[in-house]
Amino acid sequence: MKLVFAIVSHDDAHNVIHTLTREGFSVTKLATTGGFLMAGNTTILIGVSDEKVDDAIEIIKRTSRSRKQAVPTVTEPGMAIHSTMPVEVNVGGATIFVLNIDRFEKF
Repeated sequence: MKLVFAIVSHDDAHNVIHTLTREGFSVTKLATTGGFLMAGNTTILIGVSDEKVDDAIEIIKRTSRSRKQAVPTVTEPGMAIHSTMPVEVNVGGATIFVLNIDRFEKF
């Protein structure tokens, strides 16, 4: 048995969760915040058999997308104040971790 942690953009979370549950996966949704952009994310926990891990990951890949977003650059304190141009970065997509589960019980 495996535990899949999928961190997806808040914008993609509904579609990812809806598709996973429609395909028979049980999910737990956690509201989280990313450290880089301090933007809202959703962390999805999915307990799956070893054989279903690739199916769950494929659904996550299909239903979450990467996109570009302009973010302001940050100046260090003490530096002269300059007008900064936004920098375009990739956001979204998914970050996935798969962990082994030693024991699973459901009451």
